[in-house]
Amino acid sequence: MTELEQQYRQLSFDQRMEMALAADLEPCWRPFLVRDQHAQVKAYFSRRLDLQPDEVALLLADPNQTVRLNCAKRPDLTPEQVAACVNDRDPNLRYFVARNPLLSEDQREQLMDDEDELVRIAVRKGPKQRGTRARPGQAEMIR
Repeated sequence: MTELEQQYRQLSFDQRMEMALAADLEPCWRPFLVRDQHAQVKAYFSRRLDLQPDEVALLLADPNQTVRLNCAKRPDLTPEQVAACVNDRDPNLRYFVARNPLLSEDQREQLMDDEDELVRIAVRKGPKQRGTRARPGQAEMIR
């Protein structure tokens, strides 16, 4: 275990939450936040607009539903990530990706025939541009 990892493990939950939201987050902490044992830390981290592609990929593969839902709204998903969300077993994830402007017409049509009624309703509403918000001292977050 590295000294940096030991330092991270000694941080309290509240300190980790603060780091996940911090505008001035030091890059050395990012690999720990994206893999944190607490789903709530990852859920907040996953809303950051400044996530790197490898971080988005890790968070989309997270077992926690909220972490994955936050990623489905992102404007910077790769075509492969959008396809994975469209075909995900979780209807809640399909619901959130259904309004993502990155969907292809074929994917929209697929979701129009989804087994889940709420997914079908969401895709019929059309694409939705997600806003961002940054509270003082916090990073820009996807709403």
